[in-house]
Amino acid sequence: MSHRPSQEAVIGHPAINEYEPLPLDFYRHDTFALVPKVLGKILVRKIGSKYLAGRIVEVEAYVGSDPASHAANGMTERNRVMFEAGGMAYVYFTYGMHFCFNIVTEREGFPAALLVRALEPLSGIEEMKKRREKDAMTELTNGPAKLCQAMGIDRSCNGLKLDGKSLFIADDGFVVGHADVISSTRIGIRVGTESEWRYYLRGNGFVSRRQPRK
Repeated sequence: MSHRPSQEAVIGHPAINEYEPLPLDFYRHDTFALVPKVLGKILVRKIGSKYLAGRIVEVEAYVGSDPASHAANGMTERNRVMFEAGGMAYVYFTYGMHFCFNIVTEREGFPAALLVRALEPLSGIEEMKKRREKDAMTELTNGPAKLCQAMGIDRSCNGLKLDGKSLFIADDGFVVGHADVISSTRIGIRVGTESEWRYYLRGNGFVSRRQPRK
């Protein structure tokens, strides 16, 4: 794995506020082919003049008629964004208290998304600590609800195109190889538990939970 520090700390490289969003075409491909391309990218959230950013280190795939997907039974008002063309933010509220952020993938009309489960914090860390009321770095973004709280991602982000300025994904040249990606069964679902559609970066300390490959 080609590891490089936060761009804010590298002379000659752009700071977080100079990152450019990936084009929407990046997301309009097979979901599973996108996994190693999305892992390692940087999720950026701009709130006012503040930039919060973290490297994506864990995702879960939800595709088509997958019984664990919100779209398994067709389109509803809640899951409508999943049926849009790739490059949208699908943010949903769960358990009456948490938000979760998904990257919509593939073509319009076919419901598919990658749930972002964990980030490695890179920028705006003090703001994340305030939002999470936590000091430990590993507790800021090591779970889908945690990262949404830390990054200020809520219902207002649902349906945003990821080529905007308030919420987007950027590439800083961090390279993820096939051997760097671990797959396992998904977490916190009651159906579709046999599918090994959870993926995370090997050895990363910010992954929500480790589970060996079967």
